[in-house]
Amino acid sequence: MDIDIQALPPADQYRLLSSTVVPRPIALISTYSEETGHNTAPFSFFNVMGEAPPVMAIGLEDKRGSGALKDTTINIRATGEFVVHLVDEALAQAMNVCAIDFPRDICEATEAGLTLVPSSVVQPQRIAEAPVAFECRKIAMIEINPHRHITLGEVVRMHVREGLFDADLKYIDPEKYHPIGRMFGRLYTTTRGHFEMVVPEYDVWRERER
Repeated sequence: MDIDIQALPPADQYRLLSSTVVPRPIALISTYSEETGHNTAPFSFFNVMGEAPPVMAIGLEDKRGSGALKDTTINIRATGEFVVHLVDEALAQAMNVCAIDFPRDICEATEAGLTLVPSSVVQPQRIAEAPVAFECRKIAMIEINPHRHITLGEVVRMHVREGLFDADLKYIDPEKYHPIGRMFGRLYTTTRGHFEMVVPEYDVWRERER
């Protein structure tokens, strides 16, 4: 099929994109407002974009139905600071609670039974139960349409749950770290089914193909 995706309504574009680009990591983002306090919300249009400096990218969408800006967008635009938490299996249900459209002055993390603790260098607090947290400062917020803001954030500090970080190899142990991924709609997936592939040198590959 040849699909003219730009000719489709935005909702159909979203369905096609979100059901094909899977699984996606989930950013559980905490922000802060002097007026309404702490806010926490999940976003799956998200990934890491590079290093030196380390950069995160998040697609922030408006509230479904009303089209109003989400608190996360409002707070990042106002303060330039946020914390990205990765969601593992143990955090999944609490993350789902944080997706509820609570009133602005309600702290989602508290309602979900999560513990907020002070961050090291940014004002928004971080979630103690999260396996990994990235304190971020906004690099840019790009309004690609009135309902979608692409936000780039520079990671200024990282927190990792005790026992996950291999100090010698400088990586997170995949046998102990069990993040979940977003599929489509209400579907999520685990990441326990690992397999390994080694990229061969070109000469080795050519010899093998003869």
